[in-house]
Amino acid sequence: MPKIQNAAISVVNPATEQIIGQVPDMPAEQVHKAVARAKKAWDGWRRTPAHEKAQMLREIARRIQDRADDLAKVLTQEGGKPFRENKDEMGWSASCFEFYAELARGRRGRVIPSIETSQLNLVVKEPYGVVGAIVPWNYPILLMAWKLAPALAAGNTIVLKPAEQTPLSTLAFERIFDVLPPGVVEIVTGLGETAGEAIVRHPDVALIAFTGSLETGKRISRICADMVKKAHLELGGKDAFVVCEDSDLDVAVKAVAWASFLNTGQVCTSAERVYVQKDIYKPFLERLADFTRSLRLGDGFDPATDVGPMIGGVYREKVEEHVRDALKRGAKLLAGGKRPKDRPRGFFYEPTVLADVDHKMTVMRDETFGPVCPVMPYRHFDDAIKLANDSIYGLGANLYTHDARKAKKFFEEVQAGTIWINDPLTDNDAGPFGGYKATGGSRELGEEGLEEFQQSKHVHWDFEQKAKPWWYPYGPKSNGSK
Repeated sequence: MPKIQNAAISVVNPATEQIIGQVPDMPAEQVHKAVARAKKAWDGWRRTPAHEKAQMLREIARRIQDRADDLAKVLTQEGGKPFRENKDEMGWSASCFEFYAELARGRRGRVIPSIETSQLNLVVKEPYGVVGAIVPWNYPILLMAWKLAPALAAGNTIVLKPAEQTPLSTLAFERIFDVLPPGVVEIVTGLGETAGEAIVRHPDVALIAFTGSLETGKRISRICADMVKKAHLELGGKDAFVVCEDSDLDVAVKAVAWASFLNTGQVCTSAERVYVQKDIYKPFLERLADFTRSLRLGDGFDPATDVGPMIGGVYREKVEEHVRDALKRGAKLLAGGKRPKDRPRGFFYEPTVLADVDHKMTVMRDETFGPVCPVMPYRHFDDAIKLANDSIYGLGANLYTHDARKAKKFFEEVQAGTIWINDPLTDNDAGPFGGYKATGGSRELGEEGLEEFQQSKHVHWDFEQKAKPWWYPYGPKSNGSK
């Protein structure tokens, strides 16, 4: 967790609780200067030819790949994820910039049919202007890329604020972004209530792109509504994972464990609700508990580590409260459920499996965002679909089955933005990412991700200057006689 000292934010290594760096908690005045620089750069950037923008985005991708080890090292120090997972994050981020470098070259708009033979009708896609991008700590580089790459490709300039827990890896991108003209990307640091608030409330920031908690998203949405400003929101998740009776149990167990414990369960698309058909429920639980106990908890720089620390103490305490509530209400603890005794320092929590949970428990209702896998049985497939939809969130949902009829019914009826069938948590730059319901409704990645940062302008052009028969006067033509 960050520590504030003399208007500076101390960045803490979650594995050791040691301070590894400091960044300023920028006051509103500094944020306003960054916005002014971005606004000044916008006119030139939006007029930059698409092929030149594409070249710069591809160069950003190349630089990310070239510096992947160094960037992943910084991210492991400040975020705690295993180094190999952070190397993956660098690859995914570079791929996102490459994708939008190509997509932007052919996405200016479209020609639509005209209503008169002398007319031409165009739909032109234009940038908003200055975009305020506020990114979270769990995937700070990847989720930055998901916002910046399409926003830049669309012709916007950016004022970017990283999470206060993980600013160092983002600041390392200043050298990467220097391929862009000055002011096109401005990075500011600070707390949400200071620098973040200043970005959201600035009248020259035309769009806010935010990934984070539901409560913060609601606050941003209210501010944007008062200012009639677009809010691009990716909020909470409580993803379901349904395992059918025809599944290969050993494969399904590993899939559930990975979907639940990746990044110590601190993923918006983590499998936080697991539903297993009753005929395979007991053997599935036995194998899942055994596999979970075999996972190695440790420092992210240790190659043997499977699961690293959580980002901070307050987040671990929330996980512990969810587990206590579940056990109090009758759940059974099959694995984990405590802080490891051999790691007195660091924000570690054992990967945890809970059985016999139900939807009255907090762990099945609220976003846990930690290494907890709650499992409950279902009788019929229709019951599983109802359970999957019984959430205020609708980000993603997983299914394991070989039955094509069940798969089709699942993706047609489950209310979620991404459906994974037999392959959890995989992203594809060409496909949209986002959710239904309280998750926010915005989209990242794919063509949809580009369109989120574009405004549509209808151009109605008549090549002839002739009076139209439907103009004034409406009555009979007058010849001047009385």
